Amino acid sequence: MKPTSITRLLASALIASVCLGAPARAGRPNILLVMADDHGYGDCGFTGHPFVKTPHLDAMAAGGVVFDRFYASSPVCSPTRAAVMTGRHAFRVNVPNHGHYLRPHEVTIAEAFRAAGYVTGHFGKWHIGSVQPGSPTSPGGQGFDEWLSGLNFFDNDPYLSHGGEYRQIEGAGTAIATDATIEFLTKHHNGGKPMLAVTWFPSPHDPHAELPEGVDGAAALYKEEAGKMAGYFREITLLDQQVGKLRATLRGLGIEKDTVFLYCSDNGGLVEASSGGRARKGSIYEGGLRVPAVLEWPGTLTARTVATPVWSCDILPTMLAIADIDFDPPPHPLDGIDIAAIIAGERETRPPMGFWHGFAGGQSTRSDSIIRALMEAHDAGRPNPHPGRVLKNVMEFPEFEDGKHTGHAAWNDWPWKLHRIENAKGEVKVELYDLEADPDEADDVSADHPDRASAMRTALEAWQAGVLRSWEGADYR
Repeated sequence: MKPTSITRLLASALIASVCLGAPARAGRPNILLVMADDHGYGDCGFTGHPFVKTPHLDAMAAGGVVFDRFYASSPVCSPTRAAVMTGRHAFRVNVPNHGHYLRPHEVTIAEAFRAAGYVTGHFGKWHIGSVQPGSPTSPGGQGFDEWLSGLNFFDNDPYLSHGGEYRQIEGAGTAIATDATIEFLTKHHNGGKPMLAVTWFPSPHDPHAELPEGVDGAAALYKEEAGKMAGYFREITLLDQQVGKLRATLRGLGIEKDTVFLYCSDNGGLVEASSGGRARKGSIYEGGLRVPAVLEWPGTLTARTVATPVWSCDILPTMLAIADIDFDPPPHPLDGIDIAAIIAGERETRPPMGFWHGFAGGQSTRSDSIIRALMEAHDAGRPNPHPGRVLKNVMEFPEFEDGKHTGHAAWNDWPWKLHRIENAKGEVKVELYDLEADPDEADDVSADHPDRASAMRTALEAWQAGVLRSWEGADYR
């Protein structure tokens, strides 16, 4: 059975029914959500890196809430971004790997906040939809009032879409995204509406051509310590500088105590030795999922470290709760939870988290070349060279074979983590780790705990079946 016809009108009705009962009122905080692209857990000063310099993130960590086990919901970028936007695992919303599009049927964090009276902005990497004007999969179509966005990661002198108008902008892409965010915050901080700003840095994704600002010999920074990966660490120092700019802007505008500022990464890092666990980006092992994360809200939150695992899916329900925006019941089943009590130290446990990667391949998205082609065609009066990138496959609803769960999945029921690895032939391998005793996932203890492994596998497979039902469109019927 296919889902009934769903359009943006239905999505708008969902938004109104969920959110409009809670109009904006004085005292609601601004929300600033900043996410890096490939920043590994151990690649910060405050997480113990031996040489990379991150003084601004370190200062943020010293005065804020540090999440010791913050997990990206996926080991690659687009799915985690979809989870941040929806509070749902990315398979549910049509984003199983990089380059896939978030369905416009979903109610996004931007739509929920805008419906509650916030002014909303997106700045930086998008990678979950189009950046063409009028597209329901663009930042504007997904709830952002203002946006300066790239289709995928971008570097120096990028081609970007400014509310649907294509431009090439000189400078480092990460600094450009920061400057656009600062312009948004400065423009609206006295406008009578609270602000939601979502800034997704393109760094430290390769090719690592961006350089830190104001550093003598910046092109050689970290070369002695890191060799061919020096550019990765240079871009971490660059993005740290941008965090410093944002913190200084909040204080200069006098709104730091009225602003919730969350920094995290979209997936694990590129250097396994400092990834925070086994493997690195692209893996369901800890190194591909565990990322640095800090939350700052001066005057409201005091400095502390949270040991309880949390993840990207928790961002939407938590920020809505902090802003006192009614989202209960949610329009579609959430995988995330409100972690406000965990942040406050009033709760130390949470429901299990499910991870899954490798079920579907990624889709190439060359940001600069695509946006440049769109710009040149527009300026010359030629037809759109990429009409298929307006919606892609968001109106298609695949049907999946029952019980076929190809790829690498995991069930984190702290401190236990069960891996389920199914190859193309349908052969399944199971591994079990006690992350508290074995954070590097080196000692598979599934044979020592058969009952636990069996129960966790059953729970994981039930979750996988539910995820695929959502992807098929069951949540929209």
